[in-house]
Amino acid sequence: MYVVIEGVDTAGKSTQINILKEKFPQAVFTKEPGGTALGLKLRTMALGGEAKSNVAEMFLFLADRAEHIVEVIKPNINNTIVSDRSVISGIAYATKFPLDEMIELNKIATSNIMPSHVIILELSKEELISRLSQKENDSIELRGIDYLLNIQNRMKETVKKLNLNHVIIDAGLSIKEIETKIEDFLK
Repeated sequence: MYVVIEGVDTAGKSTQINILKEKFPQAVFTKEPGGTALGLKLRTMALGGEAKSNVAEMFLFLADRAEHIVEVIKPNINNTIVSDRSVISGIAYATKFPLDEMIELNKIATSNIMPSHVIILELSKEELISRLSQKENDSIELRGIDYLLNIQNRMKETVKKLNLNHVIIDAGLSIKEIETKIEDFLK
């Protein structure tokens, strides 16, 4: 299985990934952006706001994704892989570009290797506002609530357009309830 957990920041991805680490100790755990040495540098540049143009920022993320596929996904394709974010986020976060164009560019970056299981943790507007108010925000989160809700909607639209096996889970549920829904989906 190539499992990805998606959702805007504060949706609870890290919490659920830590639970999956306990359940699947033999799995390969990774993240996008930043799952490779080059990816860490690209992530720092992108999230630090170093790219001044939207096109440059988008290509930083595509470069990270291409490297991640070659270094992490392809060598482990016969194992269970669990990733914090994936191509879905890459497409969704590139809001300045049409979804269909981003899908095509990302198919090139991923060599058309797509996740077998996509979990989207969805936050309500109220829950997102509450969670963001409790942390220091990076350059992407500082773009605002409506921006992040648009990202969330683009994630849902992307999995449908790519016809990926997916589940959308209310991130406002308890940690245990979310864990159970993920477990049921993976079975």
